[in-house]
Amino acid sequence: MAKAMLLIAAASASAGAAVTAIILGRRDGQPPAPTLPPPSPSAVKPTPTSTSTENGQSVSKSIIDPSGWFAYGAPGPTNDLASRTSFISVYDRRMRNPAWVAEHITAESLSGSKGDRKNSAFLEDHSVPEMFRAKLKDYFRSGYDRGHMAPAADAKFNQQAMDETFYLTNMSPQVGEGFNRDYWAHLEDFCRRLTGKYPSIRVITGPLYLPKLGGDGKYRVSYEVIGSPPNVAVPTHFYKIILGESAVTPNPGAPVAIGAFVLPNAPIDNKTPLTEFAVPVEMIEKASGLDFLSLVPTERRRSLCREVDCSILVREFPKRPPKAVGGGK
Repeated sequence: MAKAMLLIAAASASAGAAVTAIILGRRDGQPPAPTLPPPSPSAVKPTPTSTSTENGQSVSKSIIDPSGWFAYGAPGPTNDLASRTSFISVYDRRMRNPAWVAEHITAESLSGSKGDRKNSAFLEDHSVPEMFRAKLKDYFRSGYDRGHMAPAADAKFNQQAMDETFYLTNMSPQVGEGFNRDYWAHLEDFCRRLTGKYPSIRVITGPLYLPKLGGDGKYRVSYEVIGSPPNVAVPTHFYKIILGESAVTPNPGAPVAIGAFVLPNAPIDNKTPLTEFAVPVEMIEKASGLDFLSLVPTERRRSLCREVDCSILVREFPKRPPKAVGGGK
């Protein structure tokens, strides 16, 4: 029987997740729809066990494998796919934003300290054709932060891994005070703290462009566009889907703890419970056009927020961003 689920969008997050807008439906008891096959091994590889040294520092051993996400299903589009040291990203040329970014974190990967964001710089991604590329000047005086999808703080184990998180193909325009530098950062910290409970944490993050109810009673999608000329879309919302695994390597038969959250791109009061932003994965799939967990049957799925306390820990994070390379600020 079809289920219809309604979330209502609003400009502010102060009222909580009940104000986020999309109409969704999903058939119960039906097998997942076919999805694109995972990228070939040549396109997506785990963190190498050894590479050449950089500035006298050896690239880290293979302590994480972001491509392990594909054991649960390929999300969808694979245009401008980049396999970085600590994450995999797919770029949306039309929006000049990431389509999705998948990362893998473990207690071991978070224990390193060879990477320092003070030595990193924001970078344009020259693997993307120039006419479709987000540029540093697009963010200059835009009023928005260059918000990481895969956080820099998840890549401290290696300077190269840290540097790669600053490509603009890993960035979206985010509200700074109250969101990117506050509640969003606390959500990223929540993901890291989960490594105290699970041997392996996988996170997939991306932007959403959700409809809002207008005064005429009709729903419309409206988002700002920044840049010169204006071409970088400002997402209305962001999602994170979090998997807690019982082992570092995906086990096709093991249960997986799953949590999914949608947050508006707006200031959020730190007193707002994280659970107010919890949604079924199917809602994000409907809104994004992606299929995240097509290979995970219902009997393997567990609720993350039933196994752990899904709440943020309010902490102070560095406010000063790294320098930019290639123009702009």
